[in-house]
Amino acid sequence: MVSEVEYKRKFLVIIDETEECDRALTFAAYRTRRTGGTVVLLSVIPTPEFIGMGVEEVLRAEAVEEAERNLDMRLARIREIGDVRAESVIREGNGPEQIEEVIAHDADIAILVLAASKSTEGPGPLVNHFAARAHALPIPLTIVPGRMSDEEIIAIC
Repeated sequence: MVSEVEYKRKFLVIIDETEECDRALTFAAYRTRRTGGTVVLLSVIPTPEFIGMGVEEVLRAEAVEEAERNLDMRLARIREIGDVRAESVIREGNGPEQIEEVIAHDADIAILVLAASKSTEGPGPLVNHFAARAHALPIPLTIVPGRMSDEEIIAIC
């Protein structure tokens, strides 16, 4: 049996500008507050296309700044929730590939938390991707319904 000192489970939440991101963050933060562990906030920025004359470096810097602002906003939300440990990570590249790399390189990440979109067009690209590959993930996937309110999320955490 692994002791608490040796292992603290981490909930991985993908941070972007979607409404469902907030649902996943709320679930992970309240669950972590109740059960312990850490919430890992991951923001993936796209690799800029080669444009030349250093333009891609400017685009990369702007994307990192935007990711940092978004992470800061989500960290503020976690502080509102209360006693929750959080880490933030910014990666560059393809979203699903970077998510899988972060999971592969941090053995303490125990659960990937996503939230489904409220859209009638489907649950969203990340949910579609990881639901189809759930059998290949080394950790459980939790999908929070996008229509859940904070109160409903808190009640199940």
